[in-house]
Amino acid sequence: MNAAMRRLRGAYPITPTGWADAELLSTCETILSAAPALLQYRAKPSPDPALARQLQQCCARAGVPLIINDDIPLARRLGVGLHLGRDDGEVADARATLGPEAIIGVSVYADMARAEAAIQAGADYVSFGRFFPSRTKPSATPAQPDILAAARARLPVPVAAIGGITVDNAAQLVTHGADLLASVEGIFAAPDPAQAVHSLQALLG
Repeated sequence: MNAAMRRLRGAYPITPTGWADAELLSTCETILSAAPALLQYRAKPSPDPALARQLQQCCARAGVPLIINDDIPLARRLGVGLHLGRDDGEVADARATLGPEAIIGVSVYADMARAEAAIQAGADYVSFGRFFPSRTKPSATPAQPDILAAARARLPVPVAAIGGITVDNAAQLVTHGADLLASVEGIFAAPDPAQAVHSLQALLG
């Protein structure tokens, strides 16, 4: 991991599913104006390569790295980063495919051993959660804020928190050691998505 990744800190918007392309692009441009740390394009069951290309262009203009959820070939084609969940492929394979400069993140839920293994295989950041009830992943494994403090003490990479995070509940996660505050509805469903990003980043100092 390079020195820039060690400093990675801020709001981490993750796109919702089911939005019209034009609305999603417009909202992402608004969010990117607030300079989040990263933007993740997450689309289930699979991402749209044309929309991904448009998001890449928006991110490039804003100077914000784009992360693709779960699609190694698309991340390689666009030359952007990647986020892997439990069943989304192997970190070592992703690193070999994307090269040493790509940002690769991994969901580790509430599993410190999984976090350590992911870092050993080449992950640049690890994401713990869910910390609060989440409509995006209602059945996700719950995590307690204390795991962030343990991760911050043991792990050499940025620590992300995810799961129902909003401006109103994020402070305790920052206190416990979160570097990145990942959120779908807490940002995209906010009355002012750019202000939500600003407010989350203010909590991180």
